[in-house]
This record gives sequence, structure tokens and C-alpha cells, in this order.
Amino acid sequence: PMIMTRICGVCPWAHHLASAKAADEVFGVEIPETAKKLRELAYMGDKIRDFILHFYLLSGPDFVMGPETEYKERNIFGIVKAYPEIARKVIRSHHLAHRIVEIVAGKRIHPVAAVPGGFTKPLTDEERREAIGMAKELLDFASFTIKYAKENIFPKYIDLVKDLAVIRTGFLGLVRDDGSNSFYEGKLRMMQPNGEYEDFQPQNYLDYIAEHVEPWTYLKFPYYRKAGRIVLDPENPIGVYRVNTLARINVCDKMSTPLAQEELEEFRREFGRPAQQTLLFHWARLIEMVYAAERTIELLEDPEITGEDVRVPVEPRAARGVGCIEATRGTLIHDYETDENGMVSDVNLIVATCQNNAAINLAVKKAAQTLIKNGKYDQGVLNKIEMVIRAYDPCLSCATHYLPGKLAVKMYILDQDGKVLDVLTNYQE
Repeated sequence: PMIMTRICGVCPWAHHLASAKAADEVFGVEIPETAKKLRELAYMGDKIRDFILHFYLLSGPDFVMGPETEYKERNIFGIVKAYPEIARKVIRSHHLAHRIVEIVAGKRIHPVAAVPGGFTKPLTDEERREAIGMAKELLDFASFTIKYAKENIFPKYIDLVKDLAVIRTGFLGLVRDDGSNSFYEGKLRMMQPNGEYEDFQPQNYLDYIAEHVEPWTYLKFPYYRKAGRIVLDPENPIGVYRVNTLARINVCDKMSTPLAQEELEEFRREFGRPAQQTLLFHWARLIEMVYAAERTIELLEDPEITGEDVRVPVEPRAARGVGCIEATRGTLIHDYETDENGMVSDVNLIVATCQNNAAINLAVKKAAQTLIKNGKYDQGVLNKIEMVIRAYDPCLSCATHYLPGKLAVKMYILDQDGKVLDVLTNYQE
């Protein structure tokens, strides 16, 4: 679990907890209830931080500043200049979420707190009281964010949301036994484009997920195994499913906290279930931020959260363990096999961005075909295609967002015979 955090600096907690859950299963232990809640509590703080990071720093400038705005303004610094009060709230809230993680787990990034068999330290009542005030402030901020977006951002771009890069796919995500949403535990639900679904245990993921390889990319294409094949056609995709915020909002029957449930009901009245519009990942992200803040308060008010029983011993053995969790970017699966000494002999990881790979490619193609017409195009077309990519919040070793604030994209304009007419890019060679 400590090694796996180094896969990613943006979502180390997802890999940390998926790995810890796989290790628990390898060693055949059921961790104490307090340990489970402490893991989830730390994860909720990290979730809020990650949602703030993506909406306000990575994708938010597209909407707040507008896709036609130049890069030197279309970033967090542009937001600071145009909306200083909001920017101050963003910076403070991001800090508070990080601070909650630090209080619970001792370390914000590349954590060491979740170990096979439980958690490394209990939470004191003094720490709990410090954290709960922060959590309540974060809930106020999450509620402000979604209200502001619904009143000032989403209505302005509703036509773009409804028309840009809309593809019809399936969806995958974790749900609890009652069908409510979950980030930490539960069964997996594979939903078809028509809304039908089937649930299965994460340990059986290989019965539902297969992988396809294309010669033009290093990234594999997971697809729904029961479809029999994958077809990368934006007009009629076969076997393609999506993960991440919109997927989780689609597959769950309900949200398990009251304010998030109100937001889900409003969302479904507007867009139905399952919603297929790519840019709705942003709206779904804000619903989940409200949920994460509410859930943080629930856990901090749980009497068991300050329990002393946080770890059970483990003994090495030969076994297989599967740990599944909802990373911010979607479903994450860690699958380990060990020998009789408890040493890892085989590993398989199915990560979120890999599962969205097909959908991202299809959405980009659909957007380009929609936006480039009759030989007419400009830099704004490239920016809108970037918006499609950012909606999925992809993490290619966290390198999709190229510093300083640029997504390194090159777009070739071809004629009907495949001849290159022009090349647009947003970075210097």
C-alpha cells in the first residue's frame, strides 16, 4: 500500500486504499470497523480536495473565463484576477480539506496510514473536534459551489453541454447493497446505455471486463466483456463504458446523504438516467463534492470514529486479493496474488483513465466532426476539444495538464482525401 501511492501524486489515496483492501483480502482479515471508517474519513477529505482542484483549477477556467479566452487568462490566475473573493474561498477550502487528511492520517500526500489489517493510528477526540469545524465549513463551500455553478455557469453553457461530444455508452461504478452511491466499498454495477444493469462482486471483474489493444497507443482499451467485442465508433460504440463522476451518478439509485440526494433528484429531472452528455461530468462532480462533505461530517459525528481498535495482525499466506475503490477519476481495481511467504507474485491494475480511454477517443472525434465544418475552424475549436478531454479529468501520470496550465494538444485538419491542410497547437515545439 505504501509503494502504490507513488503511482500518482494527485490520487495517491485511491491507490493506497485499493492496495490496502487487496492486501486485507490476501491475508484473509476483516479489519476493525473503526479502521474502516478512518480509511473512509481520510479518503473523503482527499476527495473534497481533488474535486476542488479539478473544478476550480483545471476545468473551471474553461467555464468561468470562457473557452475563447486566451491561455494566459484562462487559468486559476485569471479567476483570481476576475473573482478574488471566490479565489480566496477556493484556496482556503483546498487547504482545509488537506488539513483534515493530515489530522486523520498524519500525512497528506503519498500516505502510509492504511496498512494490511487496518489503520496505523486512532483518532483522538481533540482531533475529531478540530476536524469537524473544518468539515462544516467545507460543506458550506460545496453548497456554494454547486449553487453558483447552477445559477451562473451551467445555464450559460447548456447548449454546449447538450450538444458537444455526446456519445451513448454504458457506465460502471460502485454501489452499496441498498443501491446508494459509494466511494470506498460495495459491489460493482455495470449499466448498459439503455439503463439496464447487473451487479457483481469486484473479485469477479474479469468476467465483465476485457482489454483490447490498438497499435497506435500504449494505453489499453477495457470494454464490457459480454458485448463480445469493442467497436470504436462514436455514432455506434459497442462494448464501451465510462467511469468517473457521471458514471457513479448514473449507476446509483440514490445518494446516501440528504443534500446530495436533493441535487441528484434535480439532475435527473433535467437529464434523465442514464445521462450521456460528456460535459455533465462537471455537474456530477459537484454533486459528489456535496456528498463527500456531508459524509465527512457523518463520520466525524460517529461515536466509533475515536475507537482504539484500529488494526488486527496478519499472517503471510498464498492467496489472491482484489481491492476495488472509486478513485476521483473512476473505478480502480488492484488484483494481487501472493506466494506462501506473502510475497506478491502477480499484479493486475485496472485504472480509471484506462477505462475511459475508449470514451475519450470517441468523444474527441465526435467533437471534432461536429465543430469542424465546411472548412471552417479556429483556435476556439481546439479549446473546445480540450474541454471534452478535461471533462473526464484524465490522469496519464498526471501529465495531461501540461504546465504552465496547458494541455499539450495538436490538431491536424484533413481534407476528404486525408491531405493535411493545417495544424493547430497550443504549445511551442
